[in-house]
Amino acid sequence: MLGVESAGGVDKIVENIGSLPTDLFAETCQQILSQLQGQSQAIDVAEICERFQKAGVRLDLGAAQEITKLLSFSFRSAAKSSLSAEQLISRLCESSSRWGKPALQVLHKLWSEQGSLVCSHQEVQSMITVGQLVDLQWKLGISISSDSCRSLNSPYVTLLLKTADTSGQVSCKSFEMTISQFQNFFKQFKEMAAVLETI
Repeated sequence: MLGVESAGGVDKIVENIGSLPTDLFAETCQQILSQLQGQSQAIDVAEICERFQKAGVRLDLGAAQEITKLLSFSFRSAAKSSLSAEQLISRLCESSSRWGKPALQVLHKLWSEQGSLVCSHQEVQSMITVGQLVDLQWKLGISISSDSCRSLNSPYVTLLLKTADTSGQVSCKSFEMTISQFQNFFKQFKEMAAVLETI
């Protein structure tokens, strides 16, 4: 089931899951399930890692990211195959023998309650292949010098876009534009908004 990781890699991630208190693991699963049902835009791995560390669990950001990826992949695969809670648990046990009973009980309970909702939402999501804009920030600046020019005095706009891909992972992109490029960008956004209002 888990072709994204080697067997040893999955075992290590499952061991890390085993180090989580049951309530914290359930909270993490719930956050992932909420995102997979379309109730939240993205999974904030940094926030999850911070909660781990506040609970005294010594896992870094990379380990938290691996846990969320494994759980998200497992839930999406189960939704795609329309697995029951028992089938999901069986597949997880096939992928690693290191799953602890408390974690499997949490997964069974949550998938029994929310699996059908995830399946429904994932069917709709499979038709949409683009990411989702989570946040857009901008700032106006002026360049006064550079290595090649002494005095530029040119205004520019820096944009920071946060997007979530269909798996919920957030990525940031930033770029700079001249004022005329930004005005054109703004004009295109206004045109898109006008079209969307007609739908």
